[in-house]
Parts: sequence; structure tokens; C-alpha cells
Amino acid sequence: MNPYIEILRPGNALMGAIAIILVAIIDKTISIPIILAMITVFFETAAGNVINDYFDYNIDLVNKPERPIPSGRISLKNGRNYAYFLFLAGTACGFLISYLTSNWIPFVIVLIADAILYLYAYKLKTTPLIGNLAVGFMTGFGFVFGGFTLNNPSIIMTSIFLGFFAFVMTTAREIVKDIEDVEGDKKDGARTLPILIGKKTPAILATILIIVDCALCPLLYIYHIFGISYIVIIAIAVILFIYSAILILKSQDEATAHKSSKLLKIGMLIAFLSFALGSFF
Repeated sequence: MNPYIEILRPGNALMGAIAIILVAIIDKTISIPIILAMITVFFETAAGNVINDYFDYNIDLVNKPERPIPSGRISLKNGRNYAYFLFLAGTACGFLISYLTSNWIPFVIVLIADAILYLYAYKLKTTPLIGNLAVGFMTGFGFVFGGFTLNNPSIIMTSIFLGFFAFVMTTAREIVKDIEDVEGDKKDGARTLPILIGKKTPAILATILIIVDCALCPLLYIYHIFGISYIVIIAIAVILFIYSAILILKSQDEATAHKSSKLLKIGMLIAFLSFALGSFF
């Protein structure tokens, strides 16, 4: 694979656009601004991936030497400039969305995303809990960005709710992943929450976040935002969420944390499916 495509991690960048697709499905709308929003999220996610590899150069020389920058297929300077180009492309798309919709909030959201993605790669990911919150925030931000791109008051409120759901559950999963990666992170000199205060307290924190999200799930049905199909499908996700919380509370060993993290990811995908189908039925 071409190293300039490989470093984007295109599968990961495309996954970022799912939030925009879901919001468009919920609003039953397809338009040029929405298409531009998908492209914007792709560029921004890809830029975050590349700048992350740039700042992780020394660590990846040891742990992931096959990646494009540490392997020498892309120079450190070119990697940095490539990230800047992708940030610029995403920002330009955000500006165009705001120009077309006469609503400058999407452009402001992109500028905020630029700052968070850069700061995360540079400093935040090594800061206990703040790094977890930053990842969760960016995941939720995608829904909000989609809502303001459509510029429909009712869909904006729905997108904010969905964004909050994604933020809380992603933050919980990031904490569980830190519990899973303790040994590797110690070797890299990372300062994650489980390394600093032990695994039990982060496991309790992740569980509280999971329970909060599960408690919020019925509201989208109660307030008639989604139909009966939503509540049926989201129930499956809630079962997975609760089971993953029970697992991580009982044991914080690497294998259990890995299983819990995987269940949370599957649960989130099912939840996203419930959002889409719930808007139709």
C-alpha cells in the first residue's frame, strides 16, 4: 500500500464519518453540505492519525517500526507537512459548509477539532483522564457537527443528545482500554489513570459512565425521537454494556479488559444501528 494512504488509516477515517451518515439518515436528508461534512470528518480524522504518528515517532521506532514514518517510507518532515495539509483541507471544507448554509457554527466546530486533535497528539494523550475525555469528546463532536450542518433545530437537539451518548461511552471504553494496556504503556513511559492510581478506581469510573449512558437510552423513545424498533435494538446494546461493566468490575486483568472493551465497541455499533432504524420505524 502507498505509505501516504496507509498512514491515513483510511478505515479508521471512514468510521469517523459514520456520525454524519447517521445524522443524515435520522433527518432523511442528503445534500451538498452533508457530503462535504463527511469529507471534512474524513480529512480531520486522517489529519489526527498522521500528526499522532509524527509525535509518536520515537515510540513507534521501538513498538511499531513497520509504520510509514519510523520505517523511513515517509520522512518526519513530510509526515508533519502532510498532517498540516490534511488539517487545512478539512478546515477549508468546514468553511465551505458554513458559506453554503450561512451558518458559521460548523466552521467553528472544525477549528475546535483542529486544536483538540493537535493538542491530543502533542500533549493530551499522555495526560491522565484528559486524554480519554479528548477522544470521547471528538467522537461525540461528529454528531453535533452533523446536526449543525443540517441546521435544523430539532435535529440539532437530537445530534447533541447522540453526541453526549457517544462521548460518555467512548470515554468509558478508552478508560477500559487503558486498563488493558497497562503493561505496554508502562514500558512506553505513559502516565495513564490505571498506572497512576491502580486499576480498580478507573474500572469503577468506567462502570459509572456506562450506567449513565444506559439510563439515558430510553429517553429517545420516551420523547418520541425514535420509534419502537429503536428500543428493541438498543436493549441488545444495553445488555452488552452492562455485561462489559460487570466484567471489568470483577476483574481488571488484561484479558478481561480486552473482552470488556470489545463488547463496548460492539454495543456502540448496535446502538448506532438502533439510531438509524429507529428514525424510520
